[in-house]
Amino acid sequence: MQVDVLLGLQWGDEGKGKIVDVLCPKYDLIARFQGGPNAGHTLEFDNKKFVLNTIPSGIFNPDTLNLIGNGVVIDPIILKRELDNLKANGFDPVGTGKLVIARKAHLILPTHQLLDAASESNMGAGKIGSTLKGIGPTYMDKTGRNGLRVGDTTLPDFTERYQKLKEKHLSILSHYGEIPDFSEKEEAFLAAIEFLKSIPHVDSEHLVNQYLKEGKKVLAEGAQGTLLDIDFGSYPFVTSSNTTTAGACTGMGIAPNKIGTVFGIFKAYCTRVGSGPFPTELDNEVGENLRQLGHEFGATTGRARRTGWIDIPALKYAIMLNGVTELVMMKADVLDTFEKIYACTHYKYDGQVIDYMPYDINSIKPEPILEEIAGWNQDLTGITKEEEIPAALRNYISYLEKALETPITFLSVGPDRKQTLALTK
Repeated sequence: MQVDVLLGLQWGDEGKGKIVDVLCPKYDLIARFQGGPNAGHTLEFDNKKFVLNTIPSGIFNPDTLNLIGNGVVIDPIILKRELDNLKANGFDPVGTGKLVIARKAHLILPTHQLLDAASESNMGAGKIGSTLKGIGPTYMDKTGRNGLRVGDTTLPDFTERYQKLKEKHLSILSHYGEIPDFSEKEEAFLAAIEFLKSIPHVDSEHLVNQYLKEGKKVLAEGAQGTLLDIDFGSYPFVTSSNTTTAGACTGMGIAPNKIGTVFGIFKAYCTRVGSGPFPTELDNEVGENLRQLGHEFGATTGRARRTGWIDIPALKYAIMLNGVTELVMMKADVLDTFEKIYACTHYKYDGQVIDYMPYDINSIKPEPILEEIAGWNQDLTGITKEEEIPAALRNYISYLEKALETPITFLSVGPDRKQTLALTK
C-alpha cells in the first residue's frame, strides 16, 4: 500500500478540507502533515458548517482514524477549543478514540505569538501578512533545536523546559519594547497542556508505516498551498513549512517511494491572502465581484482574500513540484454569471515572454498574458450528474487538462459535500 496525498496548488484556501471529507470514507487514516492553526479547512454538510484549524478533515467519518502528524505545530489552546466545539455539536473524537497526535509535533507557546506579532510589526510596509498565530517562531525554534514537543509534556521536567524556552523568548521580546501581559493566555496554555495529555500520543512514523504494512489506506492532508512553500513558494511571502508532497514524507515519517496518488486542489480562478506577489490579481470591480460571489474571506482570520484569474504557469509549476496525478477543480460555481472568463497562459517578464514561474516575482513583477474563454452563464449548484455539466464548462475543463497535462477527476459546484462530482476519464 501507498500513502495518497491531497494538497493545494495555489496560495492556499483551495477547498482541501471539503475534498478530504468527501474522500475519507475510502481511507482508514487521515493525517495532517504540516502547518498549524493558520489553516482553516471548511466543511459543510447536513446544514452545518465547521472550520477545522488543526484537526484533520476526516474527523466526521466514524470509521476513520485521524492523526495530527509530527510536521504540524500545535497550539493546545486552539486545539482544545476545536475539540470542545465538536463535542458541543455531537462529535467527540477524543471520547471515541478517533484522534491521535504525533509525539514529535511541536508546541506553539503564548510567547511564540508575541514574537510573531513583534516581528511582523517591526517589518512595517514589508510585513509578510502573518496570521499572528505564532507559527513562524515555532518552526524557528524547531530548526534551532530549542522547541518543545508534544511528547515532552509527559516528561517530569516539562515545567523547567517550558520556563527555559519562555525566558529565551522574553529576552528577545525585550529588544522590541514593552512586553504585553500574557498571564491569562499562559494560564489557558498550561490548562490546555493537561487536556492534551488525554489525547493518545503516538510515534506517527511507526503508526503510518504499520497501517501500510497491514494493507490499510492512508490519505495525507496538506494545509496552505504549494505557492506558499518555504522552499519553492513566493519567498519571503510564504509559510514556514513544506506544503508540497515532499512535506508529507517528513511530516509523517514515510519514505518517498510510499507516495501513491497525489490529488492537486485548485480553484477555477485564483486567490491569495496576505502580502506578496500575485501575477493575475484583479484589483478592480471584477476582482471584488469574484470576492463577494466566492465569499473569499479567511475562514480563520476573516481577512478579505485577493482575487484574480487562474494562473496556468503557476499551476504547471505546482503540478511538477508535487508529482500531481489527479486534479480537483473547486468553486466552478463562482464563475456562473461571467460571460467571459480568462486564463493566464504566459508572463511578460523582464523583456521576455515565458511560460514558467521565474525565481524572482517580487522585485520584477510578471505581467500576465490572458486568453479569453467563454463562460457558461448557468447555475451549477444544483447539478448532481456529470452529464448535466454545461458544454462551456466542459470546454474549460478540457482546456485546462490539455494545458496542465493532468486529468481533472473531481469538480466542486458548491460548498456542501454533496455538491461534488466525480468525473469519468
